[in-house]
Amino acid sequence: MEYLEESYDVVVVGAGHAGCEAALVCARLGLETIVFTVSVDSIALMPCNPNIGGSSKGHLVRELDALGGEMGKVIDKTFIQSKMLNQSKGPAVHSLRAQADKQEYSRTMRRTLEQTDHLTIRQAEVTEIITENGAIAGVKTFSGAVYRSKAVVLATGTYLKARCIYGDVSEYTGPNGLKPANHLTDSLKANGIEMVRFKTGTPARVDKRSIDFSKMEEQFGDKRIVPFSFSTDPESIQKEQASCWLTYTNEKTHGIIRDNLDRSPLYSGAIEGTGPRYCPSIEDKVVKFPDKDRHQVFVEPEGLYTNEMYLGGMSSSLPEDVQYAMYRTVPGLENVKIVRNAYAIEYDCINAHQLHATLEFKAVSGLFSGGQFNGSSGYEEAAVQGFMAGVNASMKLLGREPVVLDRSQAYIGVLIDDLVTKENHEPYRMMTSRAEYRLLLRQDNADQRLMKIGHEIGLIGEEQYQNLLIKEQSIENEMKRLESTNIGASKEVQQFLEENNSTPLKTGATLAELVRRPELNYIMLTKIDKDRSMLPWDVIQQVDINIKYDGYIRRQKQQVSQYKKLENKKLDVTFDYETVKGLRKEAVQKLNLYKPMSIGQASRISGVSPADISVLLVYLEQLRYQRSQERKEEDRQI
Repeated sequence: MEYLEESYDVVVVGAGHAGCEAALVCARLGLETIVFTVSVDSIALMPCNPNIGGSSKGHLVRELDALGGEMGKVIDKTFIQSKMLNQSKGPAVHSLRAQADKQEYSRTMRRTLEQTDHLTIRQAEVTEIITENGAIAGVKTFSGAVYRSKAVVLATGTYLKARCIYGDVSEYTGPNGLKPANHLTDSLKANGIEMVRFKTGTPARVDKRSIDFSKMEEQFGDKRIVPFSFSTDPESIQKEQASCWLTYTNEKTHGIIRDNLDRSPLYSGAIEGTGPRYCPSIEDKVVKFPDKDRHQVFVEPEGLYTNEMYLGGMSSSLPEDVQYAMYRTVPGLENVKIVRNAYAIEYDCINAHQLHATLEFKAVSGLFSGGQFNGSSGYEEAAVQGFMAGVNASMKLLGREPVVLDRSQAYIGVLIDDLVTKENHEPYRMMTSRAEYRLLLRQDNADQRLMKIGHEIGLIGEEQYQNLLIKEQSIENEMKRLESTNIGASKEVQQFLEENNSTPLKTGATLAELVRRPELNYIMLTKIDKDRSMLPWDVIQQVDINIKYDGYIRRQKQQVSQYKKLENKKLDVTFDYETVKGLRKEAVQKLNLYKPMSIGQASRISGVSPADISVLLVYLEQLRYQRSQERKEEDRQI
């Protein structure tokens, strides 16, 4: 029997948020790319929450955009409500979050893929990876067709041997009733890749017409909308926004849940996979936080042209009848009608310690992976991993240096470093608290941190890059002006300070010193700053933050300098640590398992102590001295 056989530079398996970014990167860098999906209608599907961004996740999306990714551009075109979270706190934790029109988001991303040169979309289930001499050679589909390639990016999401469960109902299906991918797992195992079983869940979708919104708190978007993408004109997205709603569970809700825990597959043992700690089901919340008499429920529209509403905060795998009973105890949902039941979903994925920091498998050269398949959760975490996997697959094929972002450069660096160096026993979720240099890694300065790298990769155009350079020069010039402009204790100045509850001046002060006062900011000083030029809002924002937090920023930069010293001490990823005398047995095992790329990465591996790092540093110094002596001897002989 004859089968179809084709050749491409890159094969991408999966067209969710990770697969879309990976495929776009490879194609935009001129590589012939094919992306496989179990259903073309599920490209960039949002099977769970109808939003992009949120705390720390908004940072990821803006970083992705600064590097040349697509998610930020698409959500700017398809959002129905936008909000900057944590505005009462410092700028390090400000995070943009937008409600999406789910169908329009998916359609827009699909159109982007369809209109991209060098990119082919194919609806088929990939069942095998083909390897030759420990390197990837292509994939095979369920029909027997073979697609030869030099690199493969796995972005299978939650589809591998997916099983959806609620109550006693259990069926092998992907999210939203889509077809699962049941065969690829065995091929991966046959190639030495270890698989694990994780779980996630989603709440019910309900009919808007059955909700009494008068019993809920209306949640509005921001009056002034901030775009995700640095390339989006802010004026182009100022529009009327849809409302979301807030309500709460109560003791009656919790009583119904407690009375039916024996029917929950989470507690009966029917679910084997490990779920996300930071996105628990409503059953988990009730059991683990018995002192809480209520939990928030966010009622969010799934789009402008549907009556489906998402019940954020009430994911569940309880039986159908119990779902109805508990939802109907919530104010405003007394007569609610369910459109889609809540369910839990189990799926196969990997422990990411099997990956290099480039997201290439250690066991199979040319095989990369990204997204929930790597043991993470969330659309945003998936997208940035897919992007980086696509970048490094492309760099490998183009004969260029890999791109690895470190923890001091980006939340993306923190995310990937955590995945490949830490033991993750549950789906990983990004949080601001995971980033030790978060004052430097703000969402507002992602372009200044990363756009140069995006330009070097070839994904940021020259015009956009030049605009960045102009912006950076404007920020620097204005900061210098404020630091050098003295303002006297005139009557006008003293009156301004009094009006704003700020201490009067005894002598003169620079404008920068006034900006640093907690009760004042750059905008407020317009009244007494007579020589000020008109500047764009993003420049003003950066000037204000950089001056106000100058001391903290300088201190954090010093910490980064120390961190970099360890990161710059590179390690050979093929090195056998059994040969290093003085390392503890556990450290040898962990170092040989994770194969760190640097001393810094080694120091973050669980089971590797500071004493082990000291041994490694001494060993590296001895090795460096030995090699220098060998070179001297070679030179002498010549």
